[in-house]
Amino acid sequence: MRLLSYHANGRPCFGAAVDGGVVDLSSRIGTKFPDLRTLIAGDGFEAARAAIAGQAPDHALGDLTLRSPIPAPEKLWCIGVNYRDRNAEYKDNSDLPKYPSLFVRNPSSVVGSGQPIEKPKVSEQLDYEGELVIVIGKAGRHIPRERAFDHIFGMTLCNEGSVRDWLHHGKFNVTQGKNFDRSGSVGPWIVTSDECDPRGPHDIVTRVNGEVRQSDSTERLMFPFDFLIAYLSTFATLKPGDMIATGTPTGAGARFDPPRWLKPGDVVEVESSRIGTLRNVVAAEA
Repeated sequence: MRLLSYHANGRPCFGAAVDGGVVDLSSRIGTKFPDLRTLIAGDGFEAARAAIAGQAPDHALGDLTLRSPIPAPEKLWCIGVNYRDRNAEYKDNSDLPKYPSLFVRNPSSVVGSGQPIEKPKVSEQLDYEGELVIVIGKAGRHIPRERAFDHIFGMTLCNEGSVRDWLHHGKFNVTQGKNFDRSGSVGPWIVTSDECDPRGPHDIVTRVNGEVRQSDSTERLMFPFDFLIAYLSTFATLKPGDMIATGTPTGAGARFDPPRWLKPGDVVEVESSRIGTLRNVVAAEA
C-alpha cells in the first residue's frame, strides 16, 4: 500500500493512493485509527487493506494538500555522511567514520509533497539533500541487526533541506541549519514493506529544475538500514511512526564551485523508482 496524510475540506485525513486517486481511510477506519501513526502503532495494516479493497478513489490526488506522511513523529532522525563518496567531499583527509553522524529535525521543519519549501529571510544558502527514509513499524530497544528489518513498516522520501551557513553557528552541532520552519519535505507517501522491500537495493535521484544533481544507490551506504536501526536502538527506544532519513549522496549545491543555492521558483524532485517522487517548489519566506 501507499499510505499518505493530507488535508481535505479543511480537515486532516489519511488514506491510500490507488488508481491515480486516494481512498479515504479516515472515514472508514478513523474511529479506531485516527491517523497513520496510530494505525502503524495499532497494527492496523490488515484493517487498512480490507478498507480499500474494491473501493474507488474518493479524491483525485491533485485536489489534496499533502502533509508529511507522519505529521507528528516522536522522532525524525537524520543520518549524515552515509554514502561512500560523501566523506571525501569534506576534503579534510579524515578516515571513514566508525559511527554515523546523527541529528534530529522538528516536525515543523518539513512539509508534504507539492507544498512550498521556504528559503529563509536570513540566508541565501538553502540547499537540497535527497534521502531515502525508513519508517519504524514496531517498537524496540537493543534491536539486533538480524532482526532490524522486522521493525520497518515502510519507506518514503525526504528533501532534507539545509541552511548551510547556519550549520556552523555552533561549535559541535548543526541543529540550527537543519530546523528552519518548512525548509525540507517528506513524502509523498509511505510504501509499505510488503511492496517495497527495505533490503533493497534502492536508487535515489535528486533533480533541480529537471537537472540531475544527485544519483546513487543504497548498495553504497556505509551504514546500511539494519546497522542504523541497531545503532539507534542502543540508546533510544524506536517507536512506531519514527522516521530515519538515511543520508544524502554526493552532489548537494554546496559542493559546486561556485555553490548552487536554491532560489524561489526552483523545483526540487527527489525520486526512487520503487517509491515515487517527492516534488516541491521553493518559495521565499513570507
